[in-house]
Amino acid sequence: MDLKPTERWMAIAGVAVLSAIAVAGFAIAIYAAWLFHDMPDAGELQDYRPPTATRVYAWDGTLIGEYSKERRIFVPYDQIPPQLAQAFMAAEDRNFFRHSGVDVGGFSRAMVKNVSNAARGRRLEGGSTITQQVAKNVLLTSDATVGRKFKEAILAHRLEQSLDKQQILELYLNEIWLGYRSFGVGAASYNYFGKSLPELTLAESAYLAALPKGPDNYHPIRNKAKAKARRDWILGQMADLGWVSKADADKAIAEDLVVQAAPKRASYRDADYFVEEVRQRGVATLGPRLSEGGYYMRTTLDPRMQTAARVALMDGLEHYDRRHGWRGAWGHVEANDADWEKAARAKSPPSERQDWRAAVVISTDGQVRLIKNEGEGAIVGEDVAWARAGKGLKPGDLIFVEKVEGASTYRLRQVPAVNGALVAIEPYSGRVVALVGGYSFSLSNFNRATQAMRQPGSAFKPFVYAAALENGYTPASVVVDSAITFKGANGEDWSPENYHKEFYGAQPLRRGLEQSINAMTVRLAQSVGMKKIIEFSKRTGVVRDMQPVLAMALGAGETTPFKLTSAYAPFVNGGRRVEPHLIELVQDREGKVIFRADKRDCVRCTAGFNGDESPRFDAPGEQVMDPVTAYQITSMLQGVVQRGTAASVSSLGRPLAGKTGTTNEYRSAWFVGYSPNLVVGVFVGFDDNRSLGEGETGATDAVPVFMDFMREALKGQPVVDFKPPKTAKFASVRGIREAFRPGTEPKVSAPAAPAGPQPYSNAWPNGVPTGAPNAAEAAKPPPRAPDPLSGLY
Repeated sequence: MDLKPTERWMAIAGVAVLSAIAVAGFAIAIYAAWLFHDMPDAGELQDYRPPTATRVYAWDGTLIGEYSKERRIFVPYDQIPPQLAQAFMAAEDRNFFRHSGVDVGGFSRAMVKNVSNAARGRRLEGGSTITQQVAKNVLLTSDATVGRKFKEAILAHRLEQSLDKQQILELYLNEIWLGYRSFGVGAASYNYFGKSLPELTLAESAYLAALPKGPDNYHPIRNKAKAKARRDWILGQMADLGWVSKADADKAIAEDLVVQAAPKRASYRDADYFVEEVRQRGVATLGPRLSEGGYYMRTTLDPRMQTAARVALMDGLEHYDRRHGWRGAWGHVEANDADWEKAARAKSPPSERQDWRAAVVISTDGQVRLIKNEGEGAIVGEDVAWARAGKGLKPGDLIFVEKVEGASTYRLRQVPAVNGALVAIEPYSGRVVALVGGYSFSLSNFNRATQAMRQPGSAFKPFVYAAALENGYTPASVVVDSAITFKGANGEDWSPENYHKEFYGAQPLRRGLEQSINAMTVRLAQSVGMKKIIEFSKRTGVVRDMQPVLAMALGAGETTPFKLTSAYAPFVNGGRRVEPHLIELVQDREGKVIFRADKRDCVRCTAGFNGDESPRFDAPGEQVMDPVTAYQITSMLQGVVQRGTAASVSSLGRPLAGKTGTTNEYRSAWFVGYSPNLVVGVFVGFDDNRSLGEGETGATDAVPVFMDFMREALKGQPVVDFKPPKTAKFASVRGIREAFRPGTEPKVSAPAAPAGPQPYSNAWPNGVPTGAPNAAEAAKPPPRAPDPLSGLY
């Protein structure tokens, strides 16, 4: 049947419409397939936890640091104050507990506007519920596209099916970026107000809720008026919703908006080197998870001792620096330079010296002007004279000064060029209670305690003497101190010299260690054998390896202050090598222990007490020397601080032991000393290993730092003596009570050693020392040593 023209056109139009509908439907289907082909699974959020900061605590619970990619403190829903959650809902999603993921009315209005916005190239509007924001923040990108908005809505609906409302709100409040280096409300509360969440006021809670719309837009200092207006609007909304009373809202609106000037860091600032070392060790143990796992990390640090260590080392390095003169100003400006303050601000003093100020010299007699209009004044005359003895002061010099308390004068200050380290370890547990790796972490984060490989000099000698005691020598043994020469592989002679360029003849072991006699120590090492000394040194952990040459007996090998200090611990704890550690315990965010430094098992600790004796733990660590040997060395090192090279330490009036060390050409100065419960190592030296200067020994540079530290560290501690092992036998040797292993003690006391330098032939009867193993061997010419190094003192 023929169609009329009108009907024919209607049929064509109908087919066209249906075809268009089909094509549009097909296009929509293709678009939907493309849009949702990589849609994330909302169910993944059931076990999702946002990256949170690992917080690091000292032994006493003091917060000392944080490690994080995103600074966040995860707070469970039941610990979030209701008024804080209500403030965010009032600002972002008042119908949160009533919708199923999408506020249909708000979302529809936003999408209608977005069609126009997209056509005009404008930013798309939100209309997002809290659930949609969680979907966007956690599962999607932040691209402002219509496609992403549809994905957001679909995912929000799926989230509501996977999680309950409390879980969604918990994720939102912990995930969201709130500015001020803060992710989540826990970190924001701490950074903006220095408070935990329960301490927040209503006004403070409302301000945090203002921030999701744009932390920079509502910055509490730069945009304070706008920030306060947004906060007050939120308080009004909370009152309108009946979540707070109008009176409480009005009271909060009347409050000023006051925040911290900058995000708050851990208040304890003396442990930067320690905290960074913990971070490196934590990464080695936990990997990248350290900065995002939200771990609780308890360290071994004692804040009181750490502060004492930092102060003692900084003061000691400054005292050395002052002895070596004024090196000159660190900068200079022309006298008429109006922008001198800009130049003065270019260099900051050490952050650890908060009282130092940058200043410009305005006259040669020491008049200075401080930056920030902090005043003018004169440098004290003593410091002006000090500067004149060096490079002097001239107008325009930029310097650091420190105001004299209660006066209008200033002290002249300079940052030391020398550096150093201090390590303090508990000898029985291996806990590192203090660690300072340099003068100032703000100026150099190179950790000299753990990274600086240096020759220990005579601080190594106790290991030589301990190896001798482990191999047949006793405190009654004597060794010859006289000139000795070796031929090296390169044909050059090596003749170890004593510090005072004199020889003392045959001497007991004790005097060789107390007076740090070099030639005697080399003869002892020759008799014992370097192979045995190296094996013993590796067991104690002072070195990983060592060349088998006699110069190594004088400390020519290299180690770190950390290793050397920990290697002294067996002398205190009965001969056991403990593993020095900085991390005591690590727990995940659920409180599960994932690392514990103490690996010992206690098989009876979980059972209830039944009246039997308490469980006994095995002593930690590997036995690396006889307990009597450890006590013998301690007794000799007590002699070092009583009448030897570190005699000034005796003024502390406590049982202490230790050994000084000074390397060839005075490149490094050491002192490793200890009480019955604390081992402390001090190192002083330049980073480029140049000489400290003539006469700059361990006794001069390192011992004063040790004394300053121990004066504080031992304050209030009971005075206790070193405890000898039960197996030790005692006998008097040259008027000194010495410890012996059973069966090695002398039957009669040996004759007293003659005082002062003595020729070898007159030191002992027949010119041969008695009481030492292989005594006849001591008189023989020494064998050649392969490629010996230069002598050390």
